[in-house]
Amino acid sequence: MNVIYILWLRQLKRYVRSRARVAASLGQPLLYLLALGYGLSPIFQKAGQGNYIQYLAPGVIGMTVMFTSVFSGIELIWDRQFGFLKETLVAPVPRMIIMAGRTLGGATTAIIQGTIVIGVCLLIGFRPTSAGALLMAFVYMAIIAILFTAFGTAVASLLTDFQGFQLVMNFLVIPMYFLSSAIFPLNGVPRALKILAIIDPLTYGIDGLRGTMTGVHFFHPAVDLGVLTAFAAALVLIGSYLFSRIQL
Repeated sequence: MNVIYILWLRQLKRYVRSRARVAASLGQPLLYLLALGYGLSPIFQKAGQGNYIQYLAPGVIGMTVMFTSVFSGIELIWDRQFGFLKETLVAPVPRMIIMAGRTLGGATTAIIQGTIVIGVCLLIGFRPTSAGALLMAFVYMAIIAILFTAFGTAVASLLTDFQGFQLVMNFLVIPMYFLSSAIFPLNGVPRALKILAIIDPLTYGIDGLRGTMTGVHFFHPAVDLGVLTAFAAALVLIGSYLFSRIQL
């Protein structure tokens, strides 16, 4: 347990110290909220879908948590190149414990980042249905964070350079975001697009966030929570396996 705590605390300290990275990571959510939120709001209302900010904000929150989580995997490559990972792996503990500490640390920083974006959304006009809805939203944020932190660790375990990691992540993560119903509703989309959205794990996270915060669900809440949790458990197992096979 001490190893998990130390690794969790180290990830948190990295996040707190990198103030420039924290500020820069707010740029993309603000761009989506202001440019898309206000730019497409009249079209969304004319289509009879209501307030677009109410629809978009949960998607932006989920996007922030996902990107912060998945790119925490780059720190694994950093630690490998500068020797810290070797020092960690010689500790007399199972690698599963080390993986758990890294995952919890990355997930915690992603939740903090998501919380900041929730505050920004509230400032620009987003209104959740209740304070209790925000508490349930944190459950979904935590599962999304664990899922994509484990995913980032799994990919980083297979790669050894920063450029390769960023290319692979952008190739995988950006389509997952755009297909997740974060920007547009799944009602009435072409069948092929809907199938891709259904197999996208982020879809269930975004739908869960939107359902708890605004009361608008596409899937049943139990489906959102169950499928998202299953994906998270599977990615944690896969990430743990690949992390255990790292060769230094």
